[in-house]
Amino acid sequence: MTSTPFIFDEFFASGKEESISPFLTPTSRVWGKNLSLKIALFSAFLLLSAFTASFFNTTLSNLFLLLVYFFSGTPALLGSIDDIKNLDINIDVLMTLAALLSVIIGSGMEGALLLVLFELSYAMENMVTNKTKGALLHLNRLSPHFGCVIESDGNLHDKAVKEIPVGAHVLIKAGEIVCLDGIVVEGSSFVNLVHLTGESHPVPKKIGDEIQAGARNLDGTLTMEVTRTSADSTLSRIIQLITQAQEAKPKLQRFLERFSRVYALTIISLFLLFAITIPLLFSMPYFGPEGGIYRALAFLIAASPCALIIATPTAYLSAISSCARKGILLKGGVILDALAECKRIAFDKTGTLTTGKLSCVSIAPLFPTHEQPCTLEEALSIAYALERNAVHPIAEAIIAMAKDKSIKPLELTEFNAVHGYGLEGTVTLRGKPSPVAIGHAEFIAKKIPASLVGQSLQKEGHMSTLLLVENTVFLFHFIDTVRPESISMVERLKRDTGLTPMIITGDHADISKAVANSVGISEVYANMRPEDKLAKVTEFAEKEGVIMVGDGVNDAPALARATVGISLGKIGSATAVDASDIVFLNDDLSLLDWLIHKSRKTQTIVRQNIALALVVILFATTPALLGLVPLWLAVIMHEGGTVIVGLNSLRLLKSK
Repeated sequence: MTSTPFIFDEFFASGKEESISPFLTPTSRVWGKNLSLKIALFSAFLLLSAFTASFFNTTLSNLFLLLVYFFSGTPALLGSIDDIKNLDINIDVLMTLAALLSVIIGSGMEGALLLVLFELSYAMENMVTNKTKGALLHLNRLSPHFGCVIESDGNLHDKAVKEIPVGAHVLIKAGEIVCLDGIVVEGSSFVNLVHLTGESHPVPKKIGDEIQAGARNLDGTLTMEVTRTSADSTLSRIIQLITQAQEAKPKLQRFLERFSRVYALTIISLFLLFAITIPLLFSMPYFGPEGGIYRALAFLIAASPCALIIATPTAYLSAISSCARKGILLKGGVILDALAECKRIAFDKTGTLTTGKLSCVSIAPLFPTHEQPCTLEEALSIAYALERNAVHPIAEAIIAMAKDKSIKPLELTEFNAVHGYGLEGTVTLRGKPSPVAIGHAEFIAKKIPASLVGQSLQKEGHMSTLLLVENTVFLFHFIDTVRPESISMVERLKRDTGLTPMIITGDHADISKAVANSVGISEVYANMRPEDKLAKVTEFAEKEGVIMVGDGVNDAPALARATVGISLGKIGSATAVDASDIVFLNDDLSLLDWLIHKSRKTQTIVRQNIALALVVILFATTPALLGLVPLWLAVIMHEGGTVIVGLNSLRLLKSK
């Protein structure tokens, strides 16, 4: 019984794909996969049999043709009747009309060929669409539908994920998929986030760590407290983003869909006009291979824009799916168009180009003298002793530096933490107790003459903190650690995409310029408040088109206003993710140039598809009217162009 909700959820999330319909048995489900393609191939076999039998047994040939019309014609006829009832005269109606008229004028073989090829092209289009929805189907299958809830009395109870409230405790056993977002309250384990972020290496999780829905628990047992409901979980948000991306249609695609209805009516009207007027103007019969209706019918088939209509959706869906497999979620194909047109790319600094973690780069006495109370190594040891009692980026940087140098902390007594200012205590130096303190200049200034620290603590792009040992002040310099991939990524963007990179940040100018120099960016806008970022991004968006890459809440307005906003899914805030157009789930900015190339390749493929479709229409319609293109060749040219356009779009599924 528990498997039924899985099947139903997959079925409704997939757009009613036959192979996972809840109304099919497992055996039938296998037969239902790619059902339209199987019908098309079976009909093609029947058509070939009919053509072969026509040379020696007309009755048998007609029987095979009747079966072709039954298997391929019945679905087309029923669909066209529904469209006509809804006053939707589209390409399907046009093709069904052409097939029926073929029978009426005695060209049943050509009509059957049209139905078979139309069914085949429809099957190919479905395969392209289903293939591009693979990421969504995979995530739906990945998402658990039940969770093991730990009741207040300690009993375990399996409960539907949609019914588990925030605050409930859920048990995650080894090998299971995490059903909801939460915080670990008991146990420790390694989890694999490859399905969500593309990271294949295990990530340790312990008490107090956040864990996302969709992560696979590898070894230990975890108890987590639910922090988001099923509808708000990380996995649900990813599924919603993919769904929005597939439903958000680019401007060109929306235009072609509107155009197809008008175009279909126009072609049907021209068919009727040509069928009536050609025999009158050129003194030819209405029926037969040289008749006016035959030529008009060939024109109708050749002019049908099936390839033109699928030229854009198949290309954009293929590109979106390719990006999703790389851990890049786009909120619609229209984003690819905007991305390809941008001339600039703006980065936030902290957390985007940098890791957000500080590194201690130097220690030096603020006013060097011949008589120092301690060496630089001892100063680091004292700082280590003080900062191991604190939790903040500077403390982490000092501790990391001390450990790298294998320096142990001195014994500390009389420790005191002055929140928001610094730390103080007493250590033993040269056999006597010495007062020590570390923190802001204002904190240290109260312990020594203010003139000793009356200078800027921002130098050469570094952040600083002061250590007081007796009456000597040591200056610790820190810098935000640049992401390893940032340097090569910026270089590739400038060299291969032609984009102009720049930094827009709220951080200090010297610090920002130091990071910019290290990654190869010359244009820097620092000390920017959120409203300043918004104004600057608006300026460039209106002039040249700008991509904004950020991760924080303060970046959200700029991300929303940019031509294309890109946020980082792992470290980015929920506000930034919601405001952006593209989400990098695994924070891998090295894929930026790949994404730019993919957007431009998509535009190229769309242009190729449209050009191919127009060439088929232009070079087949006039010869068809002149009798140079027989009905069977018009059918092959029309449907062949549709299949080629679909296959051309599939090239975008490649990861390169």
